[in-house]
Amino acid sequence: MAAELGSEYDVIVEGHPGRTSVFDDPIEGSHKNGQAALPALLESHRPIDLVIVMLGTNDLKARFNVAAHDIALGVERVVLDIRRSDCGAAGAAPQVLLASPVPVIEAGIFKEIFAGAAQKSQALPALLRTVAERQGVAFADMGQHATVDPVDGIHLDAAAHGAIGMAMAAAVLDSLT
Repeated sequence: MAAELGSEYDVIVEGHPGRTSVFDDPIEGSHKNGQAALPALLESHRPIDLVIVMLGTNDLKARFNVAAHDIALGVERVVLDIRRSDCGAAGAAPQVLLASPVPVIEAGIFKEIFAGAAQKSQALPALLRTVAERQGVAFADMGQHATVDPVDGIHLDAAAHGAIGMAMAAAVLDSLT
């Protein structure tokens, strides 16, 4: 994404393996809660023009036992917190680009951890699109551009990362122009 956008854009990556939207993870730790980490991330990088939110995959873990609708509501909480922040230009809120993650498949070493996740992940794009519309933020469905690696059903291979980078760059340009 950064290469496609060019040097005029400063892309700050704040992805964290295992991050959830709003859930403390009882196995991997409470530091995986995206909503809890958000204020420090926003303040440490201010002013921010655009925040890209792509959460929900880890919320699909069987240990959380939540419906796709509830995952979308959790992601919406994160979007609301960004829109209420003063971390954008001149103390305003930054713009938000809500990206739906790539749907998962139940395979490989994560099959049990993500039991029941495939069907829920197929429902997320439409639910997250509704959240974006309700909140008046931009939306991009990354499942339209890439698929997960069938080896583990969750992660992306190099080609999928490249496809998402290109799609995300286009979505960023659409959001900021």
